[in-house]
Amino acid sequence: MAVSGFDAQRDRLLEGLHGHALAYSELGRQFGAALGLHVTEANALIEILGAQDRGLALTQSALAQRVGLTAGATSSLISRLEAAGHIRRVRDTTDRRVVTVHANASVDARLHEFFDPLVERLSAVLSRYPPDLLAECDRLLTEVGATMNDYSREQR
Repeated sequence: MAVSGFDAQRDRLLEGLHGHALAYSELGRQFGAALGLHVTEANALIEILGAQDRGLALTQSALAQRVGLTAGATSSLISRLEAAGHIRRVRDTTDRRVVTVHANASVDARLHEFFDPLVERLSAVLSRYPPDLLAECDRLLTEVGATMNDYSREQR
């Protein structure tokens, strides 16, 4: 059976997204290794740092969902990261029952040291494309991410 133009393009895009996911995962592993962390701890730390960069408070339960661990395993993971001096737990000032996790400044500095050269390279690549195309890519990636997140929730 012949593959249509759409099917071939879809397959190339899905392969590109898969390649991106693999590269992202490998960079997270390398960042974690630079800090002496297991890949699961590194993934959690990257989620914590990402939430901070977006100005979001990340609770233990939200982190558990993001990294795919049980509440108990996430609690142990947070304790290990805290004992290593990478993160701290902070009680919410309005609701003392809510505890969020935050990366320490030293880890944030290491993150920027590790990833800023990549951000510069990616910025150079993106600067070669017109803003309207980047806006379409942004919309596409947002919809792809939302679709994948929805599907993931349905699988739980």
